Amino acid sequence: MIRIAATADVHFGRDSAGTMRPQLEHLSERADLLLIAGDLTRCGEPEEAKVLADELRDVEVPTIAVLGNHDYHSDRPDEIRELLCDQGVLVLEGESHLLDVDGRRVAVTGAKGFGGGFAGACGTDFGEPEMKAFIGHTKDIAARVESLLREDGADVRIALLHYSPVEETLRGERLEIYPFLGSYLLAEAVDRAGADLVLHGHAHNGTEKGVTPGGVPVRNVAQPVIRFAYGVYGINGDGDRIVDDRHGYTVRQEIEKEEQWSA
Repeated sequence: MIRIAATADVHFGRDSAGTMRPQLEHLSERADLLLIAGDLTRCGEPEEAKVLADELRDVEVPTIAVLGNHDYHSDRPDEIRELLCDQGVLVLEGESHLLDVDGRRVAVTGAKGFGGGFAGACGTDFGEPEMKAFIGHTKDIAARVESLLREDGADVRIALLHYSPVEETLRGERLEIYPFLGSYLLAEAVDRAGADLVLHGHAHNGTEKGVTPGGVPVRNVAQPVIRFAYGVYGINGDGDRIVDDRHGYTVRQEIEKEEQWSA
């Protein structure tokens, strides 16, 4: 069983030092790797990323992340990525990373993803150039994710996103904002290429569990959803996509009902 610790939407600020590291103390006993599905910072400031990087320094399992919309807000994503990489956190964007876990090849394909909506209520790349750019961005990312999943040649394949590929994990959010929380194009890409698990965040008021139309398990691991510092998801790696969901390994996070930072 490959054990994946996952979280998202940690929204680190300058005042967040010491809030995560104590809860990672026994991580290596519970998981084989740690994945973070975006929104690492509050406003995309490098100073915020530095605090998180210090928290993740010397974590005893491989740690891989993608950026979220908050991490792009200050137009300094490259600096955020560099700060985290300096502390051993691999940040992916349209990239795949292959690692060995107990003799099995595990590939993590990482991308932010983007919005657009879902079948029957989605945007199209028609009309104004701004609309074409919006949907075109999602199409480009989905195509890249599909290509990487096809090529990785791994025993276990994980798609790590920030935006959701399915509606199920958005339930609890207002319907009006679904187009800004994810896109069905991401699910289509995963289903065509195949994967064992999709992880995402972004939807703070959403639902943890979902599945793509092709049967790939999807998990919304935003901290306000899982209510813990991280969840652990086990994959047997035998090709039947069994996911074992485990929670309660860490101190419960106190999530304010009225959040300071929007999704």
